[in-house]
Amino acid sequence: MHWLQTSTTGLLLLCAAAIAVLLFLIIKVKLEPFIALFISGIGLAVVAGLSVEQMVGTALSSKESLIETGFGGVLGHIALIIGLGTVLGSLLERSGGADVLASRLIGLFGERGTPVAMGLVGLIFGIPVFFDIGIFVLAPLVYVAAHRGGRSLVLYALPVLAGLSMTHAFLPPHPGPTALSGLLGVDLGWLIIMGLLCGLPAFAAAGILFPMWIAPRVQVSVPEEFLIAETEAERDPTPTTPVSLALVLTIIAVPLILILGATFGTMLLDPGRLLSVLTFLGNPAIALTIAVLLAFWLLGIRRGMSIEEISEFTGASLRPVGMILLVVGAGAFFGAVISATGVGAALAEVLSDAGLPILLLAYVISCALRIAQGSATVAIVTTGGIIAPTLGSGYTQPELAVIAVAIAAGSIILSHVNDGGFWIVSRYFNLTVKQTLATWTVLETVLSIVGFAAAAVAWAIV
Repeated sequence: MHWLQTSTTGLLLLCAAAIAVLLFLIIKVKLEPFIALFISGIGLAVVAGLSVEQMVGTALSSKESLIETGFGGVLGHIALIIGLGTVLGSLLERSGGADVLASRLIGLFGERGTPVAMGLVGLIFGIPVFFDIGIFVLAPLVYVAAHRGGRSLVLYALPVLAGLSMTHAFLPPHPGPTALSGLLGVDLGWLIIMGLLCGLPAFAAAGILFPMWIAPRVQVSVPEEFLIAETEAERDPTPTTPVSLALVLTIIAVPLILILGATFGTMLLDPGRLLSVLTFLGNPAIALTIAVLLAFWLLGIRRGMSIEEISEFTGASLRPVGMILLVVGAGAFFGAVISATGVGAALAEVLSDAGLPILLLAYVISCALRIAQGSATVAIVTTGGIIAPTLGSGYTQPELAVIAVAIAAGSIILSHVNDGGFWIVSRYFNLTVKQTLATWTVLETVLSIVGFAAAAVAWAIV
């Protein structure tokens, strides 16, 4: 037992065993991921010989335990950001912003360019809106576009899915990249910059080029009942006065501009009043609060919504966030245990001896976890916990952001039957399992590989 707790090989074997237990609990036992992460972390801590005081603290000690530092550290960083981002997305959805965005872009690109327009809708609307919510909101627009275009539903659905998936994986305030910000200690502004630089080429390959190639080979029609039910019966009616496209784009852009303003201000300005103002306004929580308040007034109250109505649907939108935060917190605890047991240092030693690039390792670990258990968020927070202790202080903010992008890219590869998103896509776009594998699974893999390739280029530059 002492050998396991002290030697490099023993510590790595303990880490591998803990991950194997984690996957077993999620895949075979069907345990909730946050419970599985917590149990695996506690098991690793016990076997590695951490003291009870380190793990759970004592009544006589004021020192924080691993449970407190693991859960509390990352949640204190991301909980408010994810909550505000969710509220902002619900306001944009309820205001009819997606309908306005789609209709204007389709009008701009014309009938032949409708698939590209739909991809841009997914890309823009996906910034503040969670992936599954984006599908629920945009699916009826895809049905209508495919019905009018007369071509395979795949040609119109895949660009939207690529846009939603890219933003969900690579950009804050989505849970994965926001969690990586806390786990790796990287500024959200740099995450936005690198996420866009690496994510946009991936979107172009997976959301524009791939659909054009695959659509003629996978003919899928829009069932009449989908067209009627989704567009008339199941969706809430949009406001009688359409919201302005400029207003929708402005509200989405406000937090991004403020956060990037703080990032570039830190790089370009000397300490002073202007930098202090930019730093304050560019804090992600402050920037998103400003955007939410603008949306409350401009999309809600000014357009006739009552405070009670706004509170009701924004409150409903926050219900799924609890489970996301629990998974992220438990993943951070798992990572804290890995660091405390010395596994991170052991992994860093092995990497140094083997010469394996940290970027490739981060991507491969994330890919393996994603393929094994299906959840992108679990893959991200677990990989972040494993990689973070190996980083030390030798990496710049741009380099940390590229590592985060590599982890995010790995977390979306090869979506298959163990991923809930696989079945949502299959259900909403009338695809058989075989067709979903040929379209959605390949799309996610292209998005992942091209995103990582772009990250590798960025890594060589920064």
